[in-house]
Amino acid sequence: MLCLIFILSDPTFILMLICSHLWKGYHGAAQLANQFFTELDDIHHIGHVDAAFRMHNAANHEHNYFFLDDKVFSYYNHTLENGYPKEIQEDFPGVPSHLDAAVECPKGECMANSVLFFKGHDVHIYDITTRTVKTKTWSHLPVCTSALRWLEHYYCFHGNNFTRFNPVSGEVSGAYPKDARHYFMRCPDFGHGGDYEVPKCSEIKINAISTDDEGKSYLFSGSMYVRLDTRKSGLHSFPITRSWKEVTQGVDAVFAYDDKMYMIKDDHVYIYKTAAHYMLIEGYPKTLNEELGIEGHVDATFVCPNTHTVYVLQGRNMRSVDLTATPRAVVEDLPMPFSDIDAALCSNEGIHLFKGSDYYLYETPMILAMSRMAPVPQPVTNALLGCQD
Repeated sequence: MLCLIFILSDPTFILMLICSHLWKGYHGAAQLANQFFTELDDIHHIGHVDAAFRMHNAANHEHNYFFLDDKVFSYYNHTLENGYPKEIQEDFPGVPSHLDAAVECPKGECMANSVLFFKGHDVHIYDITTRTVKTKTWSHLPVCTSALRWLEHYYCFHGNNFTRFNPVSGEVSGAYPKDARHYFMRCPDFGHGGDYEVPKCSEIKINAISTDDEGKSYLFSGSMYVRLDTRKSGLHSFPITRSWKEVTQGVDAVFAYDDKMYMIKDDHVYIYKTAAHYMLIEGYPKTLNEELGIEGHVDATFVCPNTHTVYVLQGRNMRSVDLTATPRAVVEDLPMPFSDIDAALCSNEGIHLFKGSDYYLYETPMILAMSRMAPVPQPVTNALLGCQD
């Protein structure tokens, strides 16, 4: 049974404690927990703790909290801080003792920088800034023996199984519970067959690419997406419906603007709010014509940083739309030096136009529009898309 799971200061691995032992990462030999956190055993002569989490926010970076009965231990760089252990109520007023699990939830994923404390079917939502607690009952969730935040998703572990849940509502979407031995650790005779095999750069094919206002970078291919900005934790592929459940047939183009993600498929536009997970705005999807004043198939789109214009690529045409206008309509219809672009991304480095396993780089939209011949294509690299060179 999993006594607890939490992430330590290095985001490239999970530190997993199972009663008196721990594993660093997803495989390898077990080690005694008291070799890393000696005071826990020296003070209380225990072989386990009730719950633990890492405080990620800037004011408490790299602090790891352990909970045992009515006590809390705070570690910084694997060293117990002065004055600890303390009563839980002293550090976290309103939080009960004898906890089952705990996990931090930063603002944007929760409504405020918070910690979720689990005890039975109750979840005590502790606001880090105001030091207040709101209690909810999530009877539809199993009793969590541990909890984990990984790649902005939240997992309740119970026995050998886990259930993914929404940290704001507690909602469970999909077929759960699932066996953790198929997903979070490498065990003989287990495995879900869903390991993402990083493609060769010479074979990569993408449908869309975009970076939202929070700095999250996404690559879309077929029915799957990959987070590029979390590559330190490894590249992981997920179904698009995992984050944007209404987009069931893949995407043609994606762009981000004003804390919203615009996803285009065929002649429809889906708009999602980026705060507290992606939530479809009421009344969507709408047609391309209703939303952007565009007709026909869209190959790619891009919005440059700190601008209010989306460029829509259709065949050999690049159409600009002012996103501040009401209603929105095409402002300029500009020529393109080539057609059949797969995806586009505008950043401080310029405009990347992707076509198969190559890309073209332009400084500005106007330089792109004024070009009469396509430049020499450059091959996609690992540094650009995380593929295998």
